[in-house]
Amino acid sequence: MHNLLIRKLEQTGVLKDSDIEALRCIKFKERIVTAGSNIYHGEFAENLHLIVEGMACRYKIWADGDRRILSLIVPGDLCDGHAPLPFMFQTEVAALTTCKVADIPRQTMADLIDLYPRIARALWWITLVKLSTTQVWLANMGRVADKRVAHFFCELLVRLQAVGLADDGSYDFNLTQLELGEIFGLSNVHVNRVLKSLKELGLMTVANRRVTIPDVRRLKKFADFDPDYLHDAADLGANKRALALSEQIAKQRA
Repeated sequence: MHNLLIRKLEQTGVLKDSDIEALRCIKFKERIVTAGSNIYHGEFAENLHLIVEGMACRYKIWADGDRRILSLIVPGDLCDGHAPLPFMFQTEVAALTTCKVADIPRQTMADLIDLYPRIARALWWITLVKLSTTQVWLANMGRVADKRVAHFFCELLVRLQAVGLADDGSYDFNLTQLELGEIFGLSNVHVNRVLKSLKELGLMTVANRRVTIPDVRRLKKFADFDPDYLHDAADLGANKRALALSEQIAKQRA
């Protein structure tokens, strides 16, 4: 758990050795959540929830019973908002696959960020990346289905590479076509048709619970995918420059 959380927060480029050591001292409890079960409900929880293994989602169920998946949560992601704020979402979080979840006492994290302000800044940075990702998902909804789906798989490649769970062009993928439909707002038949089309174009395949992308650059071009909104590990230098600029502005205002 510690390595995943540290790796995620290190991507912000703000942590020092003392911050990393403090993160290694966090006490937590791990549990297994079976696929289809809620990790926690919408109420303000006493714990933060880190996905250690598996894939989860934040979702909304409407009155007619239709579920819409609003975001995907992968290993290294916290399911919750910024740690100390008593903010309640009107949505739920569920395991899409069997997940290993680390429960971190919220008060522990709140105390930690009081002592280590750089950890607080790193958590805010991660929260802003979540917001940026949500905006891109919303923008994508207006695009044709094949480009929308291709963009999603490009994003997932970058996110899984950031935590060491994808190689240059492939990664494990255990979601069903029904769940993909709940992400894209498409029927099961339409999802199947789109995946078949992307395969025929030689852009990507989903088979045997694995995504394979023969030419990542070609798929990204097809999807018009720009990873800047993810601020991934490749953008570490840009992250550091942005944070240095914010520090300079704060000093000028003080």
